[in-house]
Amino acid sequence: MTSTALVLIIGGLAVFVGAIVQGGVGFGLALVAAPVLTMLAPDLMPGAIQVVNLTLPLFTLAMEWRKVDWRGLGFAVLGRLPGSAIGAVIVVYFSIYTRGVLVAVMVLIAVVLTAKALSVPRNGATIASAGFVSGITGTATGIGGPPIALVYQSAKGPQIRATLAMFFFLSSVQSLLVLEVVGELPPQALLTGAVLLAPMGLGFLVSGPLRRYLDGGKVRVAVLAVAAASAVALIVQNVVTQTLAP
Repeated sequence: MTSTALVLIIGGLAVFVGAIVQGGVGFGLALVAAPVLTMLAPDLMPGAIQVVNLTLPLFTLAMEWRKVDWRGLGFAVLGRLPGSAIGAVIVVYFSIYTRGVLVAVMVLIAVVLTAKALSVPRNGATIASAGFVSGITGTATGIGGPPIALVYQSAKGPQIRATLAMFFFLSSVQSLLVLEVVGELPPQALLTGAVLLAPMGLGFLVSGPLRRYLDGGKVRVAVLAVAAASAVALIVQNVVTQTLAP
């Protein structure tokens, strides 16, 4: 089986599962799919996953756009602008495996600190800070959800999903532009991302039951669990890749 077929089949399955998770929790597509795609085709990342990140939020916004926290979104986008610039520098000067481990460690630290408290204070400073970190990690690896999700973990499900969806849409546009400017957005990455939109759409369609289940008061636990699991997956993926490298 060719590497292209593996990317489309195995990567497509990862995108499908990630879309189910994000459809319910509000984030998680990149957390599930980015490690798999990075292992299968590191030269196409993070551009390929950013194409998917750009599109899936539109599905959520079509249903829940009235729940967007516009004030918080403004702080998050403002913080993300300088973060994206730093993320672009990291893309140019650090390997994708090093970037993955750094992101994973940062996410685990955030989860541990958050789990020990009732919630992270949600104000202009914390949201802008989360946007800044998200700009770094999102541009460098395609995974920008955890910082913002951890700040919004105490909000209701629809507000989390709608606010994150709008943030992800704007963030992906910004990251794709930055990657293009620094020469890290090959045409093959855009084409692969476009093909992966099919399993993404299917995953979102079947995420309805998960949305209803989590909205019953289980969103915070789900946010922390998905963030922690994704971080561990990133670390394992990078350790395995480095071990198997010639």
